[in-house]
Amino acid sequence: MISITSAQLTTFLAYFVFPMARILALVSTAPVFGNRGIPRRIRLGLGLALTMAIAPLAGPIPDVSPSSYEGLLVLIEQIVIGTAMGLAMRVVFAAVDAAGELIGLQMGLGFASFFDPQQGNNAPVISRFMVLLAVLFFLALNGHLLMISTLAQSFAILPIGTGLFGPHAAYSLVSWGGQLFAAGLTLALPVVAALLITNLALGVLTRAAPQLNVFAVGFPITLLLGFFMLALVLPYMTGPLEKLLTSGVAVSLEILLKR
Repeated sequence: MISITSAQLTTFLAYFVFPMARILALVSTAPVFGNRGIPRRIRLGLGLALTMAIAPLAGPIPDVSPSSYEGLLVLIEQIVIGTAMGLAMRVVFAAVDAAGELIGLQMGLGFASFFDPQQGNNAPVISRFMVLLAVLFFLALNGHLLMISTLAQSFAILPIGTGLFGPHAAYSLVSWGGQLFAAGLTLALPVVAALLITNLALGVLTRAAPQLNVFAVGFPITLLLGFFMLALVLPYMTGPLEKLLTSGVAVSLEILLKR
C-alpha cells in the first residue's frame, strides 16, 4: 500500500503552487491571454496547462509550506513578478488604444463608442479597430509564443524564493509605462497632422466665407479624410508595432535582471 506523508504532500503542492502563482498572474494581466472576453475557466485552464509544462523547468523550489507565513510571502512575490511582466506587455496595446483614441477625436468619432472586452468598458470605435489589428499582428508574429517563452525564461533568471526585483527594475517598468503616450502619439501622428491641417483650412475658409456652415461641410470632410489617411498609413504601422512588441518583451526580461 502506498503511503504519502504530510511533508511529501506539502512538497508536491509547493512544486506546483509557487510556479502557478506567477503564471496565473501573467495570464490574467497579459494582453490576449487576459482578455475579459475569454471565459475565466478557459484562462484558468490555460494557466494550469502552462504550469504543468513549465513547473519541471522552474528549478529548485524553496522547502516551505504554501500555507505558512514564509510560503505566503513567496506566493505574493510570484504574483507581483507575473503581474509586472504582464503589464510590461500590456503597455504596447495601451499605446495603440491611445493612438486610436487620438485619431477618433480628430475625426469627430470620439462620441462613437463600442464595448471593449479587453478593458471591460466602452471604447471609441477607431481605438477598438486599431487594437484588434494590433492583436492580429501580435498573433501573426507569434507574440503569444514569445510571451510563453519569456515566462519560462523568467524562472531561470529570477528563481522562486530569491526575492523580488529591485528598485531599478521598478523604475524601468514605470519608465516604460511613461512611453505609452509618446508611442501612441507617434502611431497617430500622420493622421492627426493631416486632420489638423484640414481643420486649419476649414477655419480659414469659414473666416473668408462666414455664411458657410462649417459643421455641415467640415464633418464629412474630416471623416472621409480621416478614413483615407488611416487606410494609407496602416501598412506603415507594422514597423513601429513590431518595435513596440519587441521592446515590451525586452522590458519584461529587464525588470527580472535588475536587482
